Amino acid sequence: MDYKILYQGTFPIIEARMQQGEFLKAESDAMVSMSPTIDLEGKMEGGFLKGLGRMLSGEKFFFQTLYARRGPGTVLLATAAPGGIQDVQLDGSYGLCVQKDGFLAATHGIEVSTQMQNLLKGLFSQEGFFILKISGKGLVFLSSYGAIHSINLEAGEEIIIDNGHLVAWPDYMEYRMEKAASGWISSITSGEGIVCRFRGPGTILIQTRNPKGFGSWVRQFMPSGR
Repeated sequence: MDYKILYQGTFPIIEARMQQGEFLKAESDAMVSMSPTIDLEGKMEGGFLKGLGRMLSGEKFFFQTLYARRGPGTVLLATAAPGGIQDVQLDGSYGLCVQKDGFLAATHGIEVSTQMQNLLKGLFSQEGFFILKISGKGLVFLSSYGAIHSINLEAGEEIIIDNGHLVAWPDYMEYRMEKAASGWISSITSGEGIVCRFRGPGTILIQTRNPKGFGSWVRQFMPSGR
């Protein structure tokens, strides 16, 4: 499939030029426009339980699938949030763990499921007890709130990341959750609380903005209820 990510750095959009017989699956409501040769369907991929798992991870119950059944055609896809789009080619040797709202679209051969986190990570991460697990061989498009930045770690190298800025990381990477500062009071008063410590090797994708932080910023301008 031939594609371009247009308007990177502003409000990006995917332009996918599909040959007859090709198809994409995408997050519900991702389609912006499509050629008349493209058929659009809503599908509960993987059955009820997998659909329910995606809902628990913050995604939608249904995917939309776009088939080029009646000839080649062009599809435009976009994310709801103002942010970046990153393409990732998976070769089947590893999977991706993805935060909620991080999946946008994928080609044939990619499976989107859920993975349950342990009690500590579920309680204190912004992703909750379930995160998305993307595996298989094919092309994946990830979306973010803000731009996407890659952090490459060598073997044994570590980095600490605010979990509100996580987008995706390889499923083989080691990480643990810990206090942002040496004490609980400093961790809470710093505004960071719990952070994630990752250990390489691997590449972590982060977003330059924090949705929860933006929500707090907006609320200060909202009139208080009476």
